[in-house]
Amino acid sequence: MSRRLILSTAAVAMLAAAPAARAAADPTASELLQEVKRLSQRIEELERKRTAQTDTEARLKALEEDKANLDKSMAAPTISADEPEIAARLKAVETESLGYRQGKKVTDALGGIKLGAGMTVVGQNMLGQQLDKEGQLNWRGDLTLTIPGGSVGTAKGTIFTHVRMGQGRGLQAITNSYSAPNATAFQRPGADSADAAIALAEAWYQLDVPLGGGDLKTAKSHVEITAGKMDPFAFFDQNAVANDETRFFLNQAFVHNPLLDAGGDVGVDALGFSPGLRLAYVNEESKPLTWRLSGGVFETGQGAAFQNSTDFPFRILQAETAQRFFGGLEGNYRVYGWQNTRAANYNGRTAAHVGIGVNIDQKVDDYLTLFGRYGYQIKGSPRFDQSLTLGGELGGSPWGRGVDGLGLAFGLSHTSAKFRRASASLDVNADGVPDFGYRAQAFEQIAELYYRYRVIPRFDLTPDFQVIRHPGGDPTGATAMVLGMRGQLTY
Repeated sequence: MSRRLILSTAAVAMLAAAPAARAAADPTASELLQEVKRLSQRIEELERKRTAQTDTEARLKALEEDKANLDKSMAAPTISADEPEIAARLKAVETESLGYRQGKKVTDALGGIKLGAGMTVVGQNMLGQQLDKEGQLNWRGDLTLTIPGGSVGTAKGTIFTHVRMGQGRGLQAITNSYSAPNATAFQRPGADSADAAIALAEAWYQLDVPLGGGDLKTAKSHVEITAGKMDPFAFFDQNAVANDETRFFLNQAFVHNPLLDAGGDVGVDALGFSPGLRLAYVNEESKPLTWRLSGGVFETGQGAAFQNSTDFPFRILQAETAQRFFGGLEGNYRVYGWQNTRAANYNGRTAAHVGIGVNIDQKVDDYLTLFGRYGYQIKGSPRFDQSLTLGGELGGSPWGRGVDGLGLAFGLSHTSAKFRRASASLDVNADGVPDFGYRAQAFEQIAELYYRYRVIPRFDLTPDFQVIRHPGGDPTGATAMVLGMRGQLTY
């Protein structure tokens, strides 16, 4: 007999016995109906709880079966068509994660590779009273590749290669001037300008050795050893705003120390490079305040072209520090000295030259960086024996062009006493005609102004204007003015 039937029977019996009950306890019919209703609700609640308990037990049993099937499926290495969907998804995620890990290994192996490329086109035209007023156009391309060079214990190696190509000698015909107005020109000596030049400009290996234990990331100091064919100016006489003719000043006098570059004391080959060896000690205990002591030896002349020499006659020693002045703005301060035992005097004779230099670049405002260089010839008889260049670049943020730059620089080159005395009658080739024909009694004076304008990302146009007064120290020489335009594409 069901519970509902028992309940119904009990209710009828209670109703039938109502008269007797009233006689005994005198309950009313309404009270009896309420009691019956309460009992019915209680029984229904008990039935719901029993049903819920039965459903829970069934669900737990189903979950146990699903877990057993999942464990069995995950134990198999492949994905089958009849296995649980969640197992198939988990296996797919594992496979994808493994692919990412394998890809990361390849990325880590290639992560140290850096590739750079740029192309520069310069057009210039002579103004003023110089005889050569024809415009000149030249281009130059640079491709650099830096790759990890392996490890020796905690020391890390780097391999650097640089391929340079170009065409056109550029504007070089400033009569008797101590420097050239276009430092981007790249053309092999003696080659026809119709032939493009291409050369492996640099190929060197550098080993960075941490000191004091630990690795390069944690060491407070390290040693750098660099050997190969290189540009000495990549390691010495650097400057934040006067070291790159493709971005900043074009005149050779503002790119490097004129005594070393325009004056020829650095002794590199005709394309501007030389085999050499460099050693540097770098201290970063108070980083970003750092200091560095470096020295280098390089070949010159025929030796710079890998011919007939192994004595490395050009030697240079440089001390430098990075400091923070003007409210924490960065600046770099360098002093250096050099010797070239196979340099050339003003009369073309080989002689030993010794000189010293100072090189400073300092931000004095968030947008303004100033620079200064001074060089002094201690030993030797070049055409000019002192040089001073000053200038800076103002970023375009004040007028809403943050990536632009406005540059201005001035330079003075002091004519040496021996050349001053000999310049009027000097005849090196003995043809009976003076090579210069004037008395070099003046300073050569140079000024350059440019505005670098960002046309689109990675492409800049730079109008450039230069003035060269008293070229070669000639007080009667015509003032030269050079108007140019540089286009720079950088990858």
